[in-house]
Amino acid sequence: MSGAEVLSAREVPLGGPRAMTVRRTLPQRARTFIGAWCFIDHYGPDDVATTGGMDVAPHPHTGLQTVSWLFSGEIEHRDSLGSHAFVRPGELNLMTGGHGISHTEVSTPHTTILHGVQLWVALPEEHRNTGRDFRHHVPGPVHRDGAVLRVFLGSLAGETSPVPTFTPLLGAEIVLGPRASTTLGTDITFEHGLLIDQGEVRMGGTLLRPAELGYLAPGHATVTLTNETDSPARAVLVGGTPFEEQIVMWWNFVGRSHEDIVRARQDWEAASERFGHVDGYPGERIPAPSLPNATIAPRGNPTHPKGTR
Repeated sequence: MSGAEVLSAREVPLGGPRAMTVRRTLPQRARTFIGAWCFIDHYGPDDVATTGGMDVAPHPHTGLQTVSWLFSGEIEHRDSLGSHAFVRPGELNLMTGGHGISHTEVSTPHTTILHGVQLWVALPEEHRNTGRDFRHHVPGPVHRDGAVLRVFLGSLAGETSPVPTFTPLLGAEIVLGPRASTTLGTDITFEHGLLIDQGEVRMGGTLLRPAELGYLAPGHATVTLTNETDSPARAVLVGGTPFEEQIVMWWNFVGRSHEDIVRARQDWEAASERFGHVDGYPGERIPAPSLPNATIAPRGNPTHPKGTR
């Protein structure tokens, strides 16, 4: 296996009156997508008593799906579809925005340590205006060569998630025992990304450290992961067929043009039924930020070859 490209995280404060800081590895200048995955935020472990936890008031989404996955803590989810659910460690919550949805995310009162990832999937052109949807799934553990996997989307190690996707995707949590190594069969048409949560993991010939994202281009029938430490290591593996479309991503919206974004922002500010209403949140909705004083250009992955390090 050739070495992986290493993408480093940048720290970003989330909006709201008590902003929490997340580590963002996607998108960035070097890469917009891994498959249709277009956004990866990694946060915690945060002591809620110090940080205030997560309290994200009603806000909108278009043209994407949100994937919530926790390592510790609990988040209460409400959306304008009428869903009321809890995000817990090892349980998938997937929300489809499509034409428009709004939701809230609040860490629960008994949460002490909040730690997890928030991922977005771009919807392809033919499905980007699909209706609102919400899915909950609890994947069982799969044991392989000193590793424990939980496959929340797609197929890996003989396990297949029942949650449908609009493009071929893979999402799995992988916990490697101390010094453990496992080789996993992968779809040769997929590109893959490995986000390291804890420990140091060698992906092929490349060592990845906490908060780094390793990228492998299509063409690999297997991926070998090795924990280089004496403690358990944890990572999230994402993948999919290359997403060939360009998107415009601004604030919480994914569109195809600057005009798509302008229209979505206007609809949100006008409290349009496009986004519905979230019941049960004791506060005001988040207003949209001001648009930039320039046309937002569509973005895709770079077409030039990327090196590795």
